[in-house]
Amino acid sequence: MNIAPEHAPVEDTESNCFDPKAFGQMMRLVTDLRRLYQERNEALQEVSRAHHEALFRLALAAETRDDETGVHIVRMGFLAEALAREVGLGSDEAAMLRQAAPLHDVGKIGIPDGVLKKPGPLLAEERAVMDQHPQLGAGILGQSRIPLFRMAADVALTHHERWDGTGYPHRLSGEGIPLSGRLVAIVDFFDALTMDRCYRKAFSDETALGMLREQRGRAFDPRLVDVFLGATPRFIELRDRINTVQPRFTALQEGLPA
Repeated sequence: MNIAPEHAPVEDTESNCFDPKAFGQMMRLVTDLRRLYQERNEALQEVSRAHHEALFRLALAAETRDDETGVHIVRMGFLAEALAREVGLGSDEAAMLRQAAPLHDVGKIGIPDGVLKKPGPLLAEERAVMDQHPQLGAGILGQSRIPLFRMAADVALTHHERWDGTGYPHRLSGEGIPLSGRLVAIVDFFDALTMDRCYRKAFSDETALGMLREQRGRAFDPRLVDVFLGATPRFIELRDRINTVQPRFTALQEGLPA
């Protein structure tokens, strides 16, 4: 009987199977795929930026119909971001809200001037027309898979819902209202009250803050109101800085200049 030696050499099949040419082709393929993936992501980002800019300009067109400067929607972005940071949202989500909040009233583009610019109280049928703008806005923003536009649609649809369930269009209440809508509702209320409108002069900051306090737990999330009231000087300073700097649209994507 022939018995193999205890330390007989074993064939190195792994090294014998290595093909440098095939390996090089595989690495080039990996490099090409990585480049294509990067180019795809850059293209998607560019499409998203272009989409956002088009929607912002539509929102600006709606806003300037009763605010000649249009700066309200820029303030909305930065004030909403600041409040989001105050309540503990991460920087990425807060920055997304900064870009989504200015689209809150984009649906007003579909409201007739006779209703939107009416100097006196609205009749019941006129109020019914005005109250369509959240759904119009959500329809304009559409059912997107992009998180920014999903948030913007939520904001447009829900920023007139009330904490006590008496808002519109769907009479949502409490935490059934998306957080983004609850945050935007507060800064929209305060900022809109403290600016001139075609149908009234601006209220003082003190009066507007008193009105906000009265709506705590009624129109607005009481916890968020408390956060806003506790940081009021920072919000007013930010608002006044925006009014002075008059930032361009790109600041909503990149942040305020230092």
